[in-house]
Amino acid sequence: MGHSEIFNSARNFAVMVRIRGPDPKGMKMRKHAFHHYRSGETTLSASGLLVPDTLCDTQVAKRLYGDRFEDRVLVVTVASVVEPFLSPHHRENIPQGRPDLISGVRIDIMTEKTNEESDQGTPSWLEGQLLSLVDIPASALCVQSLVETSRGLSEHEWEVGWSLASHNNESQSSKDNFQTQGRISEGGSGSSSVMCKSLTRMAILSVSLSLKDSLNYQKPSMNKRGDFLLAVGSPFGVLSSTHFFNSLSVGCIANCYPPNSSDGSLLMADIRCLPGMEGSPVFNEHACLTGVLIRPLRQKTNGAEVQLVIPWEAIVKASSGLLRTCPQNTTEGLHYQEGNSYAPGKRPFIDYERSETRVPSSNKHEHLNFGSSSPLLIERAMASVCLITIGDGVWASGVLLNSQGLVLTNAHLLEPWRFGKTHVSGRGYGTNPENFPSILEGTTLEQRRYKLNPTYDNHRNIRVRLDHIKPWVWCDAKVIYVCKGPWDVALLQLEPVPANLLPIVTSFSRPSTGSKAYVIGHGLFGPKCGFFPSVSSGVVAKVVEAKTPQSYHSILPEHMHTRVHFPAMLETTAAIHPGASGGAVINSDGHMIGLVTSNARHGGGSIIPHLNFSIPSAALAPIFKFAKDMLDSSLLRILDEPDEYISSIWALMRPSPPKLNPAPDQPQSRLDNKSKEEKGSQFAKFIAERKDIFNDPIHVGKSGVLSKDVIPSKL
Repeated sequence: MGHSEIFNSARNFAVMVRIRGPDPKGMKMRKHAFHHYRSGETTLSASGLLVPDTLCDTQVAKRLYGDRFEDRVLVVTVASVVEPFLSPHHRENIPQGRPDLISGVRIDIMTEKTNEESDQGTPSWLEGQLLSLVDIPASALCVQSLVETSRGLSEHEWEVGWSLASHNNESQSSKDNFQTQGRISEGGSGSSSVMCKSLTRMAILSVSLSLKDSLNYQKPSMNKRGDFLLAVGSPFGVLSSTHFFNSLSVGCIANCYPPNSSDGSLLMADIRCLPGMEGSPVFNEHACLTGVLIRPLRQKTNGAEVQLVIPWEAIVKASSGLLRTCPQNTTEGLHYQEGNSYAPGKRPFIDYERSETRVPSSNKHEHLNFGSSSPLLIERAMASVCLITIGDGVWASGVLLNSQGLVLTNAHLLEPWRFGKTHVSGRGYGTNPENFPSILEGTTLEQRRYKLNPTYDNHRNIRVRLDHIKPWVWCDAKVIYVCKGPWDVALLQLEPVPANLLPIVTSFSRPSTGSKAYVIGHGLFGPKCGFFPSVSSGVVAKVVEAKTPQSYHSILPEHMHTRVHFPAMLETTAAIHPGASGGAVINSDGHMIGLVTSNARHGGGSIIPHLNFSIPSAALAPIFKFAKDMLDSSLLRILDEPDEYISSIWALMRPSPPKLNPAPDQPQSRLDNKSKEEKGSQFAKFIAERKDIFNDPIHVGKSGVLSKDVIPSKL
């Protein structure tokens, strides 16, 4: 189904929830990014899901709500939009039954489906009622576990809220901080436990409406990383429902939590969302309901956001029989097949600390079941991306190049001082570059594999985690090459080499601008969280080219021999976060087109995840050719060759124009003087023009300042 078809189906079930109530002191909006306050009243908004009869047990609803459910339809939204207006008693103690609102509160619901025969595109407001609040314990525990495994460092402190909603006043902050000192047991009363429950809590509303449309649902076991997602919500709804009602946002599943579980209770989504979209229904490529969007997690130091989706089945399990996953006594019309994308797990959480220390023999390894006899192309590429750790707290991503255990990653992981970087934990690397011999020093192949770099920071162990087999395997690794040229690349060698490795498949073609791009890597969450690689999707935004070095002509694929230029940098819109460095950029065929290197940051330090840079596979052709047999180390010298033009590209500087050869009758000194004269003349002309403007009384006001007609330069 195309985006428009999915949207036309999904919009029947997407609503906007608006709640307005008395707020004399202006305190109700403290934790909300956008709100409207006027004359002692505060208005908040969120998105919501209109629940069809096929996903609701009407008998249970009548038993729970009695006459309040007669001729009405349920609406599911986030509880955070109504909690500020609860009575003081119920605000402190969430009731099992119907919560009490303070006097004067009104709930309105905007929908495009006002009755069975209504036309789409004519939204109208209907009065709603609050029926109950529902905690989702499985999802709350997932968030709590996720946050607590990242504790211990200030840069891993998490907040709840949107990056657009920063306030200098701490008391008016729209984000809730997670205090993660000390582990909080299940059901504990600590602030982290309370915050996670609040984040994942849902509100059940009702509205007078006749809705006969059916909606199918996808089981959590069918959710796979990289799967398409579409959310329909109403960002900034309190500002203008006319402009923002039922807006579309698309992306993909970045990861599932808990890993290795057949009934994941939390999805991380690579989807661009805005304040007010919490509560949005999320659909898959077949227009089946996947779950409900909630507010994101956000890292306090760099502003990186993680969009969260609660799967519909987790909400159903917590609803006391009120909601269901499919019509009773029927399974017709469902767009999924029974099966499991990953190995089923009996327990909700896995003991990853134990799995790290136990490395089973290869005959106990079992390749992951990708849910079909022919794995999806993107999933196949995921099996080639690994997690790299250095010492305690430093991690990045890497790509398997061959079955002999050669791993490609970034040089800045090993030599950050050359790139002005720090690793994801923020600590100094402390690696001495003098203790880093190169692979190009004439050792034999066996020495390169197993005896190279004996003095390289032995106190800081390099380990690589392979995820294509279960349980996953940790291997030691040695550095065998770090590029000394303009490319941010390095090679590691696994020791010993496990069996059944799945090396990446590479494409050396120039990616076309606008073509689909997926990024696979271990961004944001480190090894303690136990995640498989995350996936983000986007497009190739720009291909920056450079003149093909002469030394590349003999190794590039035949179809590139006639090209004067080759790709030197890829810019993509797929989200990249710290820790994803060294990951793979994949095209829609599942082939690697680039190596993730860096993204951009604002001046204040917050990252810009959708503006990032990767080294094209064509530029890494010497490495891929070396990886075939690992015998011809001269191939790697090609990457070490200095190239001022390529260096300027990666420094994000304007490349210097090529130098002109002096004419036979014109000495070089005259050319240099002429160039200086031209530059000087241009600058003098600029100053003269500015001087004329400032001296002209026509342009200077009585106060001696520029008049409004003169616009000073911003440069």
